[in-house]
Amino acid sequence: MSPQPSSADPGVSQLADHLFRHEAGKLVSILTGIFGIHRLQMAEDVVQEALVRALQTWPFYGIPANPAAWLMQTAKNLALDLVRRESSFQQKQPKIIEYVEQRLAGSDPHQEPMFDDEIKDDRLRLMFACCHPQLPQEAQTALALKVMCGFSPQEIASAFLTSEAAIAKRLTRARQKLQEDEVAFEIPAGVDLPARLDAVLQIIYLLFNEGYKASRGDCLIREELCHEAIRLASLLAEHPAGDQPRTHALLALMLLNGARLPARLDGEGEILRLEEQDRRRWDVRMIQRGILHLGQSAQGDQASEYHLQAGIAACHSLSPDAASTDWPQILRLYDHLLQLNRSPIIALNRAVALAKVEGPAKALAAVESILDRQPLDSYHLFHAVMGELEAQRHQYTTAAAHLRAALELTEMASERNLLTKRLHDLEHQPG
Repeated sequence: MSPQPSSADPGVSQLADHLFRHEAGKLVSILTGIFGIHRLQMAEDVVQEALVRALQTWPFYGIPANPAAWLMQTAKNLALDLVRRESSFQQKQPKIIEYVEQRLAGSDPHQEPMFDDEIKDDRLRLMFACCHPQLPQEAQTALALKVMCGFSPQEIASAFLTSEAAIAKRLTRARQKLQEDEVAFEIPAGVDLPARLDAVLQIIYLLFNEGYKASRGDCLIREELCHEAIRLASLLAEHPAGDQPRTHALLALMLLNGARLPARLDGEGEILRLEEQDRRRWDVRMIQRGILHLGQSAQGDQASEYHLQAGIAACHSLSPDAASTDWPQILRLYDHLLQLNRSPIIALNRAVALAKVEGPAKALAAVESILDRQPLDSYHLFHAVMGELEAQRHQYTTAAAHLRAALELTEMASERNLLTKRLHDLEHQPG
């Protein structure tokens, strides 16, 4: 009897998950660049099938020397098998195969030139294509996160503070609308690019956030997602259509927060809160780049949410230590931010700043006044914040109850360890 591959093989499973996260969007964008963006669904399907075949064959034959190249070759062959069935392919088969091989080798001497107002990066181009104006913006974002960033419905749901079922329906409806309305799924250029910029910026923002604090998995931080988001935003900022104040503001925000990545975990891989971090480990060059782009973002006459968030990040980044943090300025920035976006998450973050300035009682009252608190009930950080605020008021029993609720709502090992340690401290407080 031939041996059966072990589905529990941690090496293969972890590598496949990493490749799906890091390479799936890249593979889809390359394949749609080769076969046409109207074959987006085919590209998604063959990339998924390639990953399935990796899980089936690598336990038998070992992990290839270049796993990403193996996936690309497998996906390409699967795609070619599908398009061979089309009658138009039969007449041009040798030419198409030659073109595919040249594209994959990155050495196509006859590649069609692009104009200055076109998007040249495959992944960024497909993000703009996903953000079709006939789709609601939330559907655009969900579709791009799924297709280009490899997000699961669960992770997209976490980003939007909604249910996985709701996101699945949103994705289905988006695809149905594209099909039923026969929407041209094209790469926009010129004057059509700015109309889609806000949606693309939101996708990049959510991509960075998932890397900065993952919603699932064994690793709390996924630096490759943060760096990819910064790369995409940098490309946008250099493009005539993307060179906008809000693009520079988003880039500043990500650089200033990304500068703290080296200090966010201790030697054991456990999370460190901002006040616990060794600021000498913060990336000074990234902070300098962030401040530079924050300055460039001031050229416009309007402040976006990214401007205000970047301002908050700058307050932290420029403080030599936690005690020097300008919390009154951070609170003012949150006040302005809340005027632009009444998100309960922003209101919760504002309450943290308010506690630093006016004490925990005022902060708790502010939390109680949040109009749409229901999404926060299933958000573990809401209960973690409430626990800390109650602990500051010496209400240790209430604080411990909130931390237990937070523990029930997170599966991240690093966060669970931090909450467990804090809960242990509270349970041993007198009274």
